[in-house]
Amino acid sequence: MRRPQDIAPSKTLFGFIIFFIRKQWIKLAFIQFFWLAWALDNTIFPLLFGKIIDGFSNYVGHREYAWAALKTPILSAIGLWIGIEISFRLAGILMAYTFPKLEKQIRMYMFSHIHDQSHAYFSSQFAGNIATKISDMVDNVSHILQLIITLFIPVFIAVIISSFIFYHLSPFFASVLIGWALIHIGIGITYSSRCSYYSYIHSETRSNLNGRIVDSLTNYFSVKIFGNKKYELAYIGALQKVEQRQNKQQVMYIEKVRLILGTLSFFGPGLALNGYAYWCWTHHLISVGDIVLIFNTSWNIIMMLWWSSIELPNFFKEIGICQQALSLIQEHITLLDAPKAQTLKVREGKIQFQKVHFQYGHATPLFSNKSVTIQPGEKVGLVGYSGSGKTTFANLILRLFDIQSGHILIDGQDIAKVTQESLRKAITLIPQDPSLFHRTLMENIHYGREEASKAEVIEAAQKAHAHEFIMALPEEYNTLVGERGMKLSGGQRQRVAIARAILKNAPILILDEATSALDSFTESQIQESLAILMEGKTTLVIAHRLSTLLRMDRILVFAQGKIIEDGNHKVLLAKKGLYQSLWKAQVGGFLPETV
Repeated sequence: MRRPQDIAPSKTLFGFIIFFIRKQWIKLAFIQFFWLAWALDNTIFPLLFGKIIDGFSNYVGHREYAWAALKTPILSAIGLWIGIEISFRLAGILMAYTFPKLEKQIRMYMFSHIHDQSHAYFSSQFAGNIATKISDMVDNVSHILQLIITLFIPVFIAVIISSFIFYHLSPFFASVLIGWALIHIGIGITYSSRCSYYSYIHSETRSNLNGRIVDSLTNYFSVKIFGNKKYELAYIGALQKVEQRQNKQQVMYIEKVRLILGTLSFFGPGLALNGYAYWCWTHHLISVGDIVLIFNTSWNIIMMLWWSSIELPNFFKEIGICQQALSLIQEHITLLDAPKAQTLKVREGKIQFQKVHFQYGHATPLFSNKSVTIQPGEKVGLVGYSGSGKTTFANLILRLFDIQSGHILIDGQDIAKVTQESLRKAITLIPQDPSLFHRTLMENIHYGREEASKAEVIEAAQKAHAHEFIMALPEEYNTLVGERGMKLSGGQRQRVAIARAILKNAPILILDEATSALDSFTESQIQESLAILMEGKTTLVIAHRLSTLLRMDRILVFAQGKIIEDGNHKVLLAKKGLYQSLWKAQVGGFLPETV
């Protein structure tokens, strides 16, 4: 669980960025200080050049003695050049240390925040959309800060220094420069802020487009077996047209802003400032060095502000992208650890539902006033038609959803008052359709217990009867399994998942159709391993194939969220209730989906 000081303000982009600036503010301050050399480069150099030219122009003595009169501005210019070069190199070195670290901190914070979201959140999101937003936030926040440090602040300082220098020549020069700079910046901000809106709209569409592309590629097998490539192209193409239109709108608006600012630059310092300087020179009001100073400085400021005007729309565009990506952080986390949540300590594995009420959203309540106790080490089967509440019952124990009222206890500890991490560390779930990481088989099995040795991983694979097929692969345990484990068959994925669960060896075990993807021979082998795994553990087994429940201590029969029958296989058959009907209705060993 994150400490309070690690939680970034998430309501505003400004607060979010400031949070990460504070982590490295000293380095960023030095980078800013060194980058002010650019402002000196474009303002003090022209001043020194002007003095050097005036020195040459006004010198009337013997030229071999001219160095005494010229050395001060020349040596000052050389010293300034060396200082500027050193400043730029130091700034570059600091940026190489600072910005990669800053990007890492933003990426890891967002990644951690997303993983704190609930199961329901991930069920309604495109993974590609989330990944795009994280990448957008990292890249654009970094670029926004670099623009501020290396462009906007140096330009602002350069305008101030130039205005001060021009004022000593003529207040009119300073007035023209300041007036033009204010109008330039004002127009840029006024128009460019609109870019933020267009960028926000475009970024949302682009993220959605990327999410749909990833969704289509993830389900490539369905596309192939239905022969629906043309349908997918049309489906993606429709959204692509919207993205293209919005992208064009955004780019055209940026170019319009640049055209206005470019025209303003031509008539401002380009004509007014330099034209007046020429007039002053013809009337002997300023020297040749002053002309060089004004021409050179005004040109430098024009280029600096022009470059700012080029980047200003992009700056607001990136703000819009970040605002859109910020929605990941602004999304409320619905499942939180309680204040001062304790670590779950499982001594026996007793599970109790006490008057539990649960419903999905505004749907009809699935469980109402449900109470049931599962004794330590008891092996309990869960049976019922689809939608009767079996999987939800298991998910509530894992606290993938919060109940509306009542309590769920494990060894007397309310699972709502313990940390989610410790709760799920104490429970092993083997799902019906396991999803593997696109990593090696060794890494996937090792995921069950991080501190396990290689020998323990191999032992777990042997118990799960996965070792044989793994050793037959060209790279054995170093074989990459593909996205979601698609390089393996369904049965192989299931055996890897079982090996991972065996390695975890948690005191509570939940099997959700864990052997349904296996052939009969392999299932019989796995059942032996599962029997060993279940020893001494509280076990819940969700099954449609009722023959897998014959050795259960109890079988709970669910119907519309209620437990209508409770007993072992023989007792329930003798009751001649729903369980007996389900047993007789099995076709090929499985339950029908509905009555």
